[in-house]
Amino acid sequence: MIDNTFKILACTSALPGEGKSTTIANLAVTFAQQGQKVLLVDTDLRKPILHQMMGVSNRKGLTTLLNKNATIAEVISSTNTNNLYILPSGPIPPNPSELLGSKRMTKVIKGLSAKYDLILFDTPPVLSVTDAQVLGNRCDGVVLVLKMYQTEKKNLIKAKELLDRAQVNVIGVVVNGADAKSMKYNYYYGYGDKND
Repeated sequence: MIDNTFKILACTSALPGEGKSTTIANLAVTFAQQGQKVLLVDTDLRKPILHQMMGVSNRKGLTTLLNKNATIAEVISSTNTNNLYILPSGPIPPNPSELLGSKRMTKVIKGLSAKYDLILFDTPPVLSVTDAQVLGNRCDGVVLVLKMYQTEKKNLIKAKELLDRAQVNVIGVVVNGADAKSMKYNYYYGYGDKND
């Protein structure tokens, strides 16, 4: 991100349970604490969880906005972190992929990007549904999350292939559950040594 200005990022994983929602929520808090105006959007329209993590209602959200049953002001909530706002998923729709791939979604993203410094999308897992590919194509970059000792190499490779096919810009990988004590090398000139 040093040489590029990324305004719209997404977080996904190969399969459920690898920590993508926790990762994107932590990224949102970190950027907000640095003074950026951040919008966290739950685009996992099948199994949304960010509203619970952030303690907001999911009665209205992205789906009600896309179906023109609410305005932007009615669906975005502030959080306990300064500069951090959340747009929950809203009620689970019968057609998540169609909604995320719609012209209305493109218009919503454009409108939101004018109001926030950074927009972060939590998307469904890549190998479960096509939503991450559909939305990832509209983002400046996507972070792929995997879980140490759980994510199988074949699934990670397949997820990356699907994202590449959809011309999604994968900017990095987050490894959850790594045990620093079991790592075979030290970071940054020996920091982490028992003698430090």
